[in-house]
Amino acid sequence: MRKVFFLLLVSVLLSSCSEYNKLLKSTDYDKRFEYAKTYFEQGKYSRTYNLLKDIVTLFKGTGKAEESLYLLARSAYMQKDYQSSGALFTAYYKNYPKGEYAELSRYYAGIGYYNASPEPKLDQSDTYRAIEELNGFLDYYPTSEKADEIRALMFTLQEKLAEKELLSVKLYYNLGTYRGNNYEAAVVTARNALKDYPYTEYKEEFEILILRSRYQEALHSVDEKKRERFRNVIDEYYGYTNDFPEGKYIKEANKIFDVAQKYVTD
Repeated sequence: MRKVFFLLLVSVLLSSCSEYNKLLKSTDYDKRFEYAKTYFEQGKYSRTYNLLKDIVTLFKGTGKAEESLYLLARSAYMQKDYQSSGALFTAYYKNYPKGEYAELSRYYAGIGYYNASPEPKLDQSDTYRAIEELNGFLDYYPTSEKADEIRALMFTLQEKLAEKELLSVKLYYNLGTYRGNNYEAAVVTARNALKDYPYTEYKEEFEILILRSRYQEALHSVDEKKRERFRNVIDEYYGYTNDFPEGKYIKEANKIFDVAQKYVTD
């Protein structure tokens, strides 16, 4: 009985594959479109994508144009090809700004690039694109029920960008005086990050790195510049302690302050 069932199953699968392969070569584009929709409903997203990718442009100007493009984008998305789906969803809402799937296309374009966004140390082009798309969604649909979700996703992406900047600051700090004054580069990068991401959870990390960088810069300075630079250290100390009077680096900050005071008061 099992053997008979197995043979029947194989027969069905082979028949299905044969039918699918014929569709791929078929010039009956309406039939390909209908089968693509069926395959999508069955969760066979690869088949949907392959059946539609070559004929979407042929449907332009017809009643199937919008749905076929949206279905192509969705099938790419469901296969986790987020960059391709993002481009297709963008193409949809640009071509059909008032189309039936315009809101969903803007939504999925942003979500797709959000999912494509890599870890902080890597190139963040997809992160910037995700923020752009998600922000565009809010511009067009500010009262959407998805608005709160979109804002939360945007904050997550901004935190990723802030973390990437934090990694850069740490790198500059660790490079120290190697081939120049990398402490100054650490300070500038940290200040720019705080300006760009004022509500980041890494605010304390940026501020202590600014203080450390100013301190190391002062320690490595020639004698005639030490007093001025240690004054800068004290300024940064007050900046840190005002924002984080009970911060996790307060003991370290106090030690830096004690050393700086000696150079300023002597």
